Order: sequence, then C-alpha cells, then structure tokens
Amino acid sequence: MSDQKVCLTIAGLDPSGGAGIVADIKTFSAFGCFAAAAVSSLTFQNTTGVFGAVHQDASSIRGQVEAVFDDLDVAAVKTGMVPTREAIEEIARILTERSVRNLVVDPVVRSTSGYDLIDDAALRVLIEKLFPLSLVVTPNIQEAERISGIEINTLAGIESAARSMLSMGAANVLMKGGHFVDAADGKARDYLYNSDGARVFEADYIDTTSTHGTGCTLAAAITANLALGKSLPDAVALSKDFVTEAIRTAKGHGRGHSPINISQVARSTQFVD
Repeated sequence: MSDQKVCLTIAGLDPSGGAGIVADIKTFSAFGCFAAAAVSSLTFQNTTGVFGAVHQDASSIRGQVEAVFDDLDVAAVKTGMVPTREAIEEIARILTERSVRNLVVDPVVRSTSGYDLIDDAALRVLIEKLFPLSLVVTPNIQEAERISGIEINTLAGIESAARSMLSMGAANVLMKGGHFVDAADGKARDYLYNSDGARVFEADYIDTTSTHGTGCTLAAAITANLALGKSLPDAVALSKDFVTEAIRTAKGHGRGHSPINISQVARSTQFVD
C-alpha cells in the first residue's frame, strides 16, 4: 500500500486550466500528494470570464466520489463549486458516511467576472450541511459578504463576518483579505478565526491581474498540507506563501486574468518536506 497521501477535490471543471479541479490537481501534486477529482459542474470559461455551465446531478457526483473512496485511502477532501441543493446534500451524506475529518470548504459563489455560480437556496444548504462537517471554510471578501449578509469595508467587518460563519457551524474560518492591503507596509493579510480568537497571515501584496485560480489553489494547498499531517495554522502559512509565489511568477496566459503559476512553484522544494 502506498504511503503517498490522497487528496480528493469535488469541484467544477475549468477547461482553460486555471481554476477548479485542474488547479486543485496541480496543487495537490505540487505538495507530493496523489490527486483524485470528482466533477460537480462542467463550466464554460477562460481567463476572460464564465459563460455558462452544465451541472452534474447528485447520482453522478455520488458515483464518482464513492468510486474514489471505495478504492483509495483519502486523507483530505476539498469542495469548491457545488452549484445545486441536491448535489450539496448528496456530498454531505457521503462525507458523513465516510467520516471525513480533513474537509476544506471553499464556498465558491461567484466568479471574478461576476457570474453567479450558486443560487441562494443552494447556498443556504451549503451552509447548513457542509459548514458543520468542515475543518475550515475559506471565503474571500465577496463570498463572506453574501454568506453573512454583512458589508465588509474594514477589519471590523471581516471579524464580524467570520464570527457569523462560526455561528453557522464552521470550526475555523479563513477570511482571505485580498484587497485589504496595508498601505504602510504593502502586505496582504488573511485572517484565521476560531473560538479561541484570530491569527493573521501576511505576505507581500503583488499588484497584478494574474490572479485566476488563487482561491482554488489556496484551499487545495491547505487540503494537501492537512493530508500531510500539518496543523491548520501551519497549513495556512505554507499555502499562503505558495500562492504568493505562484502569483509573483505567473506567465500571463490568456487575454484576461492570467492563471497563477502553480507548475513552476511546484518545482521548488521550499514548500515540500
């Protein structure tokens, strides 16, 4: 039996390769994990936007996920774009049946280009069913606003939204600070909240449009590091540094928001034991 850790992503397919399960697979592999994937939705997108999607039904998703669990020893799971109530309920049932412990929920609700990827009814079910099963939820500011109903313009707003999500059943909430850059030091900060308080993770802010797939990659990197036995704070710290370097070295593919450079960073040994 292989001692290589297996990570499973349940997410949408981005045919241009920058986000969704393709980015997740690249990221799992970058950290030396074996990547498995179940497609929740076939999206029509590239670096300039999302133009549509065809969603998988609950039975299709169950068939994919059960096939993985029946054969592989899955150490950690990440969910990304899961667009329908039926799919979310089925995924929650499977993860409960399989007693998944390392679950990272990336609550993908809207694309960078403004395309809504989940409706309000499905989002309510995602909060109700997946938040309580998760080890960590990883919203960006826009996602946190929609989930919490709180407008976020300040650090106080970030904390209020995170506390709201903790009250919804999440054990830990990683608020991706994104555009909240400290002008004094040029740092971009993310905030990990739980019942014990908050921890801050910072990295250099890079002013670029090469940001396609950053959220997927960060959540996937955290998933991989959890599978490898890292604590959640250590997993977040390593993952944030990984994504920052992938942004810094992005190659400018496409005519819109270029994908970040997961492949080149994967060749670095600084992120992998």
